[in-house]
Amino acid sequence: MTGTHTIAALATPPGMGAIAVVRLSGPDAISIADAVFRSVRNKKLQKQPSHTVHLGHLYDDQTMVDEVLVTVFHGPHSYTGEDVVEISCHGSTYIQQKLLQIVMNKGAKMAEAGEFTLRAFLNGKMDLTQAEAVADLIASEGAAAHRMAIQQMRGGISDRLSELRAQLVDFASLIELELDFSEEDVAFADRAALEKLLDNIQETLKSLIDSFALGNAMKNGVPVAIAGKPNAGKSSLLNALLQEEKAIVSDIPGTTRDSIEDTLFLNGIQFRFIDTAGLRETDDRIEAIGVERAKDKIAQSQLLLYVVDPTQTRPEEVNNAINELQTENLQTLVIINKVDLLSNADQNKYSNNLGKQTHLFISAQTQLGLKELKQQLSDLVQGETFETIITNNRHYATLKDALEATLAVRKGLSDGLSSDLLAIDLRATLDHLGTVTGTVSTDELLGNIFANFCIGK
Repeated sequence: MTGTHTIAALATPPGMGAIAVVRLSGPDAISIADAVFRSVRNKKLQKQPSHTVHLGHLYDDQTMVDEVLVTVFHGPHSYTGEDVVEISCHGSTYIQQKLLQIVMNKGAKMAEAGEFTLRAFLNGKMDLTQAEAVADLIASEGAAAHRMAIQQMRGGISDRLSELRAQLVDFASLIELELDFSEEDVAFADRAALEKLLDNIQETLKSLIDSFALGNAMKNGVPVAIAGKPNAGKSSLLNALLQEEKAIVSDIPGTTRDSIEDTLFLNGIQFRFIDTAGLRETDDRIEAIGVERAKDKIAQSQLLLYVVDPTQTRPEEVNNAINELQTENLQTLVIINKVDLLSNADQNKYSNNLGKQTHLFISAQTQLGLKELKQQLSDLVQGETFETIITNNRHYATLKDALEATLAVRKGLSDGLSSDLLAIDLRATLDHLGTVTGTVSTDELLGNIFANFCIGK
């Protein structure tokens, strides 16, 4: 973990391609590359400036393996903060493995998962939230997930927390100083100013914690349950949204007996649509299992599209059904299907009887209102705005711990606790805030985080 040896790994995806890149990092990265590379202009890599690219040939002893480009980065001005070399070769799987074998024969060791980024963190090139954002950036599948990863890489979370933590360290130092003068009963820390800072920290922490539901959904996909009575048009709606015949559509009630899932990107946000079995009382044991699974899927979703056939279901029934399905964090949109069968007067009457239910008239068959539905889905997810959004479960849990610790300090101030007791809660707060950014870290924590990275990053 100290970067005393030189590591190497394939930095591009395994398999055949136009080119591949093998990356080396460590004290011997450039000398190892020099030993296997012959420049077309007889240059020695160790004598070349940083951030330069050189054309030449890769050799295994006296046997030429490939024509390559070698990029040299001198530490600390590199991704890892160490000397780094990137060798771009042709994308033959044989050449890739041969290149790795050659550099390891010269002393390099195979990198572990995330070891390049781990070294970047240990060498102060980025904090822990930024390092985790690298993995999120690689895994991002939509514009929203990409945007959040970029913001985090640029220090979105750490910038907000580091300044507050630095101010809290000053107060903690003064509280600790009071312990050395406990017999004199003096107070160095301004309690009123500390209370104001704690209020500011709590406001920031609550904002970050509240943003997690949105951030997690935008990162992993927003789960959207499509539910309603049999033959309301749920499967037709799914097919219309996906523009393919994903679900079987039939006039026979109970056709869908299990959940059908697929994804769709709307305005850069990934939505995971789940078509569920029709909700009704049934004596069919298989269909009954499907109904129970449908209710479970609804409970696990963030959005519910409750599809209604207005010719078969009264508004009062819709309201009752939604009240039964509603959970605390579930947003519901009533989809009144088959609008092509309703007059304008019928639409107004039906709409008025739904009360405060958010609803939209569409026709899954003719795709009328589908564009408006997609826009409304996007608006529902992005309705609440946050300056910074967290997407990481570790951040969420640690920030909640930090908030509890600040509340304990705040209560201690109100109760007039002594400096030694306040100091305990202040240390806990600082530890939790530091754990988010990596100011406070353990080998176990780092191992868990970087084990999820890909080899070569």
